[in-house]
Amino acid sequence: MSGIYIGCHLSVSGGYEAMGRTMQRYGGNTFAWFTRNPRGGKTKEISMEDVRGLGQILKEGFGPVVAHGSYTMNLCSANEQTRANGLDMLKKDLERMELVPGNYYNFHPGSHGGQGEETGIELIADALNQVLQEQMTTTVLLETMAGKGSEVGGDFGQLRKIIDRVARKDHIGVCFDTCHTWDAGYDLAGDLDGVLAEFDRIVGLEYLKAVHLNDSKNPRGSRKDRHEKLGRGLLGEEALRNIVRHPALQGRPFILETPNDEEGYIREIRMVLEWMRSPA
Repeated sequence: MSGIYIGCHLSVSGGYEAMGRTMQRYGGNTFAWFTRNPRGGKTKEISMEDVRGLGQILKEGFGPVVAHGSYTMNLCSANEQTRANGLDMLKKDLERMELVPGNYYNFHPGSHGGQGEETGIELIADALNQVLQEQMTTTVLLETMAGKGSEVGGDFGQLRKIIDRVARKDHIGVCFDTCHTWDAGYDLAGDLDGVLAEFDRIVGLEYLKAVHLNDSKNPRGSRKDRHEKLGRGLLGEEALRNIVRHPALQGRPFILETPNDEEGYIREIRMVLEWMRSPA
């Protein structure tokens, strides 16, 4: 078993290098951050000195880091201005990502707002085709979603349809959120092998680039999307341990998005590392 990279979401307020130093202190070797205010859209100014500081840290045994787009970015909204704003956010975020080359940018595909699944898929793919460039080094990740309301991404087939319509497939992938996937109805606790085989058949495991490792407050299939601390939800510790240790998921960055403070994240990172060290 080759191992995984483990870390959590951090605040970018102190700067890029500070995030890297914080994760070293936590005991992890990857992390995630919001490229802009997750509920608003404002961005933090970046200094090249700060970027260079992070670049040096990433050379010290870190895996890929996983930036996260704003929740307000909806590329398939029924509102044309909202879509235009989302496209602008995406374009500018990807330009900033190239300051730290070779990493991942993850986003929620969006909600079609009653236009229908196929229209939503077409709009998302069209936006991606406008921003994905041959020379870019960032891989853009579609997140698996819980499927609440008119959300796109609640089943693997929707993700495949988006990927099929993207021209530059070498710059596209999937971030597999365990809470969302469970809430969408996939039995990660009772049939992990079957779920990953289904993902491989429909999407392809080569597209699964990162994992959001979260327990869920909800029963399977609830379509509610409420994260819980590891082992304290209805997905459960055994299932999460099996996910971390699964041979098909090794070598990926695993990002904790659990409702924790600093002490809680340190504890969960240690927990995951212990799972990896323990015999099967």
